[in-house]
Amino acid sequence: MPPPPPPAAAIGRRSSILSFAAARDRCFSRRFLRAGLRPLAIPLPTGVDDDAGTTVHVWVPANPPRNPLLLLHGFGASATWQWAPYLRPLIAAGYDPIVPDLLFFGASYTRLADRSEAFQARSIKAAMDAIGVARFGLVGVSYGGFVGYRMAAMYPDAVERVVLVCAGVCLEEKDLAGGLFPVAGVGEAADLLVPRRPEEVRRLVRLTFVRPPCIMPSCFLWDYIKLILN
Repeated sequence: MPPPPPPAAAIGRRSSILSFAAARDRCFSRRFLRAGLRPLAIPLPTGVDDDAGTTVHVWVPANPPRNPLLLLHGFGASATWQWAPYLRPLIAAGYDPIVPDLLFFGASYTRLADRSEAFQARSIKAAMDAIGVARFGLVGVSYGGFVGYRMAAMYPDAVERVVLVCAGVCLEEKDLAGGLFPVAGVGEAADLLVPRRPEEVRRLVRLTFVRPPCIMPSCFLWDYIKLILN
């Protein structure tokens, strides 16, 4: 008589163990831990800015930061995937990185339907208040740059310095029509940033990397889509 099939939870654990993307995710998390950061899930207070049901996951220094630097990742990434290679150089330069997952990415989530940059900005600022950081520098990449730009406008007394990396905060429809970004319009740009098939990931990588990888096997790309983008 054949043995009974394993429970769904065991199958999930097994697929995670065999997942290249999950293994890489664990490796990035270990880098954060070795750099002296610890993960923290911050539930935002009920009734404050209508943020009930919202939790921001953030990596914070183990000791109170003296020179806090907020790092905001881009679309299709998370705190660990975007910033793991840069932690030690930033720390060596005297900064104390604070690295959240933006809402709807990584381990940050909300029950609310708001998808605006202002909502992201309010939520990240509330998380910074919760950990006792009143003033900070900020670096935002791509979509994180849009959120950082909004934070600087909304909270000028809190945001001391801003660096925006590859963030088209002044991009307009006419710029798309003029060929500044190789898509037909805002709708296609949104689809490009959230790829659902390996060929879409390859296109995004070709457009965003100076030296894109020569080989990107579909099995790895499906694994990445399942873990990071769903």
